[in-house]
Amino acid sequence: MRTYISQRVAAVPPSGIRKFFDIAATMKDVISLGIGEPDFVTPEPILNAGIASLQRGETGYTSNAGLRELREALSAHLERLYGVSYDPEEELLITVGVSEALYLALTAIIDPGDEVVVPQPCFVAYPAEVIFAGGTPVAVPTRVEEDFQVSAAAIAARITPRTKALLIGYPNNPTGAVMSRERLVEIAALAEQHDLIVISDEIYDRLVYGVEHVCFAALPGMRARTVLLGGFSKDYAMTGWRIGYMAAPKEILAAARKVHQYTIMSAPTTGQHAALAALREGEEHVQRMVAEYDRRRRLIVSGLNALGLDCFEPRGAFYAFPSVAKSGMSDDEFAERLLLEERVAVVPGSAFGVGGEGFVRMCYATAYEKIEEALERIARFMQRHG
Repeated sequence: MRTYISQRVAAVPPSGIRKFFDIAATMKDVISLGIGEPDFVTPEPILNAGIASLQRGETGYTSNAGLRELREALSAHLERLYGVSYDPEEELLITVGVSEALYLALTAIIDPGDEVVVPQPCFVAYPAEVIFAGGTPVAVPTRVEEDFQVSAAAIAARITPRTKALLIGYPNNPTGAVMSRERLVEIAALAEQHDLIVISDEIYDRLVYGVEHVCFAALPGMRARTVLLGGFSKDYAMTGWRIGYMAAPKEILAAARKVHQYTIMSAPTTGQHAALAALREGEEHVQRMVAEYDRRRRLIVSGLNALGLDCFEPRGAFYAFPSVAKSGMSDDEFAERLLLEERVAVVPGSAFGVGGEGFVRMCYATAYEKIEEALERIARFMQRHG
């Protein structure tokens, strides 16, 4: 038989994250610092709203764009936080998590041969989704010496006549980096100069520690060329509810909604009702979770530095990204041996693209006591190998 698999799909390697999760799943007493998922249960008012919607029998489809009431609340939410306004009818779309929103954004704008500049290390799906959409991802490595913030100059060096878009994700997964306003303003000027669309994944927008999150679409002149992606999974501990959103100029939004109509129909109805409650009643819970993440962040960063695993200070999301250079191992070897010898699961930095080599991602969205125990296990590991 001939090969039926698309060359485009076959060219994308399996996720580098899965290997270690699969090994860990066969082992007992593993402390996982690998999965980027809040360990909090969805806050009670949000849970109750989802349950109440089911009890009311609201189990059918919503409109393709999502509940009108949710889009109106989301529009008000974005304007209140960032001063950027979107028409709920023509410029907002509720999606199945930010993952679908990313797929829709790229599918809506990319033609074969188009290039998308992607700063790395980055979320593992970014280059893959560009390829699935028919485009070519162009990597721009970031450096720990610059706190993993991408510069306009580094992006400019990768721009060609085929470049159509820039895909950025800050606060960053896997590094925890947060972009400064000054750097984003420089990137905005570059996008205007070269007439680029900027796809800005801001799923961790509320999870910042002592710094400001700058919404890219709110920068002067950027609303018209920005596709803003966000959601409820991380900020509100709602990963399993699968609710995200896209905010974009109406022409791009209409194209994305067309793909959404044919592919998805509508995001989960129960999840949409829960998301509406999150916007109305979730703020105190967000603040409580952020305070706890910050406590864990300080523990893991200071602990890693004390063990010789040099770690710059992450100011957003819930990841630490220490160097493993002093172990004498590659990041892949370090992650595998740490799991097998001490039963602590981390993810090699190379799984997140260029610039991630020699680092590992450790997620601190797990209990404080488990992080303490993980650090003790890592200390034993480093005594043998560091």
